[in-house]
Amino acid sequence: MIATSAIKLISRRAVLQLSLFGVSSALLSQPLQAASRTTAPVITVWKTPSCGCCKAWVAHLRQNGFEVVTNDVSDTSAVRKKFDFPDQYGSCHTAKLGEYVLEGHVPAEDIRKLLQDKPPARGLAVPSMPLGSPGMEGVGPYAGVRHAYNVLLVLNDGSSRVFKSYAAISSNKS
Repeated sequence: MIATSAIKLISRRAVLQLSLFGVSSALLSQPLQAASRTTAPVITVWKTPSCGCCKAWVAHLRQNGFEVVTNDVSDTSAVRKKFDFPDQYGSCHTAKLGEYVLEGHVPAEDIRKLLQDKPPARGLAVPSMPLGSPGMEGVGPYAGVRHAYNVLLVLNDGSSRVFKSYAAISSNKS
């Protein structure tokens, strides 16, 4: 009888220890899992050092939860060429996010949609520098004004299609 009660005691103790070990392991792993889920995507940007709108676009990305690494270069066309991104979509800065290229003033929400949808493409582009796009917000009489523009999905063959269109907004000032 002593042997049987000792075995039951050991069995109960072992079960309790294993249960506590399992609970504590689960609790300790929660912060690690949360940290891995909230790691911001890293966008690497190549821009000219004197361009204020590029700095404003980088600030827009950071305000929207992206981690951004910047590189000052004298010519962004060389960067586009390195990434085999057509010059016809060129703007004042070029960025890389994983396998995607981001050219120009692409809004953060469109970058998130690109990451969510994962289309087979080279990336997104906002050619030229449309007033009112992120980083190109107007001041003075142009505050609140946005020119109509398209965010283009640049396909692997170099062609493009509209990813999202933004309508023009007139100033509300009289």
